[in-house]
Amino acid sequence: MCGIAGFLDTSQTMGREELLVTVRSMASSLRHRGPEDEGSWVDPACCIAFGHRRLSIIDLSPAGHQPMESSCGRYSITFNGEIYNFKALRKELETLGQGFRGHSDTEVMLAAIAHWGLQAALEKFNGMFAFALWDRQERKLHLSRDRAGEKPLYYGWAGNTFLFCSELKALHQHPAFRGEIDREVLAVYFRHNYIPAPHSIYKGIYKLPPGTSLTVCNGERSASPKPFWSLKRAAEDGLADPFLGSEPELMDQLDSLLNDSVSMRMEADVPLGAFLSGGIDSSLIVGIMQANSNRAVKTFTIGFQNSEFSEAEAAKAVAKHLGTDHTELYVTPKEAMAVIPRLPILYDEPFADSSQIPTFLVSQLARRKVTVSLSGDGGDELFGGYSNYIWGRDVHRSIRWMPQVLRLAMAKVVGPLAKLNWNALLDGDRSVVPDRLKQRDLGRVLQKFESVLKANERETLYRVLLSYWMDPAAIVLGHQEKLTPLTDQNAWAELKDFVDVMMYLDARMYLPDDILVKVDRASMGVSLESRVPLLDHRIIEFAWRLPLAMKIKGDTGKGPLRQLLHRYVPKKLVERPKQGFAVPIHEWLRGPMRPWTEELLNESRLRQEGYLSGPTIRQKWTEHMARRHNWQAQLWGVLMFQTWLERHKSLVSSKPEVKPFSDARALGVSHGYGHGAGAN
Repeated sequence: MCGIAGFLDTSQTMGREELLVTVRSMASSLRHRGPEDEGSWVDPACCIAFGHRRLSIIDLSPAGHQPMESSCGRYSITFNGEIYNFKALRKELETLGQGFRGHSDTEVMLAAIAHWGLQAALEKFNGMFAFALWDRQERKLHLSRDRAGEKPLYYGWAGNTFLFCSELKALHQHPAFRGEIDREVLAVYFRHNYIPAPHSIYKGIYKLPPGTSLTVCNGERSASPKPFWSLKRAAEDGLADPFLGSEPELMDQLDSLLNDSVSMRMEADVPLGAFLSGGIDSSLIVGIMQANSNRAVKTFTIGFQNSEFSEAEAAKAVAKHLGTDHTELYVTPKEAMAVIPRLPILYDEPFADSSQIPTFLVSQLARRKVTVSLSGDGGDELFGGYSNYIWGRDVHRSIRWMPQVLRLAMAKVVGPLAKLNWNALLDGDRSVVPDRLKQRDLGRVLQKFESVLKANERETLYRVLLSYWMDPAAIVLGHQEKLTPLTDQNAWAELKDFVDVMMYLDARMYLPDDILVKVDRASMGVSLESRVPLLDHRIIEFAWRLPLAMKIKGDTGKGPLRQLLHRYVPKKLVERPKQGFAVPIHEWLRGPMRPWTEELLNESRLRQEGYLSGPTIRQKWTEHMARRHNWQAQLWGVLMFQTWLERHKSLVSSKPEVKPFSDARALGVSHGYGHGAGAN
C-alpha cells in the first residue's frame, strides 16, 4: 500500500530541481500511507513529476522501490494498491518471452501494459489500485482506478498544472493550488454526510470514478474518465443472465469464489490479520482465512462498555470457535472522543460517518501486530443486508399503486401537518395520547413522507429515504446541489425491482464514497493495509446473477452469505440483529462534547464564516439538547465540516515556498530502471 502524488506542468516553467522539490513535498505529506520508503521521478523535458511513499507488503527489498520505469523504457508508474493475480500474469508473460528482475506486482503491471496495452491490461488485473502512468512515446499521462473504488485518486487542474494524488493534503504542497471550496458540492455533502464521486470539496478537483481511466495529452482539459469496467453493465448483464442452479450449487460456487478471493488477499511478506466484528461478513472472511491457514489467524475487535454499541462478546465467541489469535480492546468514551481532533487530518474533506471513530481505533489496534488486515465490507450492498432495503421496499409497495395526482394531493395535506409542533401535543402535560402510541419525531416523519409522496422516480425516492437534510440548499447559503449517481439519470441502471435499484445505487455511491473512504483513511492513517475479499470483481458479477429471492427471504437479507457462513461457524454464534459499528454521538453531544459543539455552532461564528445558515443549525442544536429530536447525524455533519474548515483555513494560509535543492540523491530520485515497485 502506498501514497502517490504528482503533476504535469504544461507551461513548462519548472526546472529539474524545482520539480523534484515540489513533488517530494507532495509525497511527504502522505508519509503515513507509506512510512518505509520514498521515491521521486521527473522528466524535465516534459515537466512531469511523480512522487511515491511506500508501505512494503510484497518484495520488501529495494527492488520494490517506486516510481518505476518499464524494462522497455517507454513507461513510468507510481502505483498504490495490490494486483492479487500478479503471479499468474507473470507466468503468462514469461511464456511470451518477458523477463523480470524483481518479484513485485508493479513490475508485472508495467510488463502487462507494455505487452497488451493499458486497456487490455486493466481488464486482466484483479486487485485494488490507483496509479499514474506516463507514456514517454506518446507523451500521455494516464490515471486509473480499480473497479470497486477501494483506492482513492484525486485529480484536477490548477492553472496550467495538472495535479493528482491519493489524498487532498498533497495538493496543498503545490504552489499553484488554491483550494477554493465548492459550495454546490457542500450542499451534496449535507444531504449524504459524505462527498460522492466525481466531486471533491474543492472546485476543479475531482475523484476518479471506480473502474475508469483518464488520459491527459497535450494539455487537453476536456478529457473525461472512460470506463474499463462498469457496475451498471455488471448489474444489467447479471440480471439478464441469472444463476439457474440449485441453492447447494450456489453455495458451492460462492464458496469456491470466496476461497480463491481470500487466498489471493492473504499473499503478503508481512504479518497479516483481519477485523472481526462477529457479524455475518467479517466472520465469514475470518472463517475462510482460518481454513486456508496453517497457523492461527490474528483477529481484532474493538468493544465498548455499553453493550448497545458493542459486538465484542459476539466476536470473541466466533474467534474462540475458529481458533484465531484474538485481540480485543475495550475503549472508554474518553479514548474514543480523543480521536475526533484527528479526523479532519485523516479525511482531508468533510466526512461524517461517525463509525469512522471505531474504524480508526480497530485499525490502530491491528497495526500493533500486523501490516495487512482483511475486512468483510461489501456484503450488505451485494447481497441485500441493509435494513434500508426492507423498509424501502415496504414504502415503495405502499405508494406505487397511487396515481401521481393523488400522491401530490396527499403531499399538500401532509406538508402543513409536518410543520406543527407535534412534540408539544404528544408530550405536553395535558397529552391524552398513550405512551405506547407516542412518536416524538412525528413531525420529522411527516416531513419525509411529504417528500416520498412527491418522488416520481425510484431513484428519487431512495434519495429521499437516505437524506439527512431534506433541503441542503437551505443550509449552505445560496447554493443548489451538483449531480450525483442518485440524480444523474445517465448513471441509473435498467433494473426492474426497487430493491435491486437500492442495492445498485449503494454499490455505486455509498460503498465507494463512504464505506471504502472510511476504511482507507482510517487504516492508512496508521500505515495499515486493508483488503476487501468480497469486492473481487468476480464476486460482484456473480452476486448480480443471483435472483433477489435468494438474497432476501422475507425480511432477512444476505441469504447466501448466511448459509455459507454456517459451513464455518455454528448458526447460534452469528444469527442476531445487525448492530453496525456505532458510537453514542447523540449522548456525547449533550454531555462531554457540549462545550466543543457550542463553540463550533456559535451563530456569530457561522455568520462570519459565511458558509452555513446559523439560525437553522442552532434550531437543530436546541431541539437536540432539549431531547425533542435526535439530530445526531445532521449535527455531526455540521461539526465535521466546521472542524475541517478550521484545518482548511490553516492550510490555505500557509502555502509552501518552493526552494531549489541540488542533491537529487537525498530526494530519492529514480534514474533509469528501478526493479520492482509495487508491492505497496
